[in-house]
Amino acid sequence: MKRFFQPIEKDGSFKKPTLSSVSSSEKDGEQTTETISESAAENKNTKKEPTKFLTWNANSFLLRIKNNWPEFTKFIESLDPDVIAIQEVRMPAAGSKGAPKNPRELKDDTSASREEKLVVTRALSSPPFKNYNVWWSLSDSKYAGTALFIKKCFQPKKVSFSLDATGSKHEPDGRVILAEFETFRILNTYVPNNGWKEEESSFPRRRKWDKRMLEFVLASSDKPLIWCGDLNVSHEDIDVSHPEFFSAAKLNGYIPPNKEDCGQPGFTLAERRRFGGILKEGKLLDAYRFLHKDKDMECGFSWSGNPVGKYRGKRMRIDYFIVSEKLKDRIVSCEMHGRGIELDGFYGSDHCPVSLELSEKDADTKQG
Repeated sequence: MKRFFQPIEKDGSFKKPTLSSVSSSEKDGEQTTETISESAAENKNTKKEPTKFLTWNANSFLLRIKNNWPEFTKFIESLDPDVIAIQEVRMPAAGSKGAPKNPRELKDDTSASREEKLVVTRALSSPPFKNYNVWWSLSDSKYAGTALFIKKCFQPKKVSFSLDATGSKHEPDGRVILAEFETFRILNTYVPNNGWKEEESSFPRRRKWDKRMLEFVLASSDKPLIWCGDLNVSHEDIDVSHPEFFSAAKLNGYIPPNKEDCGQPGFTLAERRRFGGILKEGKLLDAYRFLHKDKDMECGFSWSGNPVGKYRGKRMRIDYFIVSEKLKDRIVSCEMHGRGIELDGFYGSDHCPVSLELSEKDADTKQG
């Protein structure tokens, strides 16, 4: 979800850094266990698979490192998630002008991009982030993009970057990272905004995404799914602070011909019904709403509008953990970590972090 952004500051000039990350020897756009550089044996963690997850739309990962990193670092140290899913990285993929881009690597072929890459490298080489492997899926420009951090003691069997069955390519704008473990998959997505008008980059794009998402969920039913990220939809009236305001919202007075497309992007009837269809047909549930039945005007929303103007105090819940019904009995907690129109706990973004904790899987219990 967009709002007003502040410009990226310069930090001076640095030499080209080497980004410590996952090995880049991949095949068909996927990374398998053999290509992951760190060995699980190096860590004595008794858990076999991740159980604590965090998702956050950072609204520019570089800006958060420059402006909010000490606060966010303390938060990560306190929460200690096994997996961190980031959306809106907004750093460009590697590759010079006119050349093919590598969405798995940060751009570093200009002095400015080298400086920015070094800022990120330094931040991620210190505790607690040095304890994670990181996968990037980046756009060609400073737009969209996702990242997935997984503690080095947990080895995914495969990491891919597409909703397609083969996973051989990255989604446009780096909107998907999918990690497969022995007993479940975790999907990090930055879902395209619905927009306000019936145009190529708006309604049709979102309809196509929702169709592909349903196809992915149905085709991936062999394992439980944890789907997280900025899903750019508020499913029910309870998921927005002012339902009447969002239902009647317009841009420059435009009214779509289809009534189901009217209103605030993310709160149109068409989007909400398609999202509900994905949950129902995919046998998925909304972990936060599963635990929190009532409307919470302070902590029940993950996105807040600009504090100046008509969106002041208007908030939406558009960041989720959606899990397979098979995991229902393992949900321990799902929490928002920000509150209020002052964006307390948002760490500089217009989205607050959301966490999910599952109990460990009983080895003697079969998945239903």
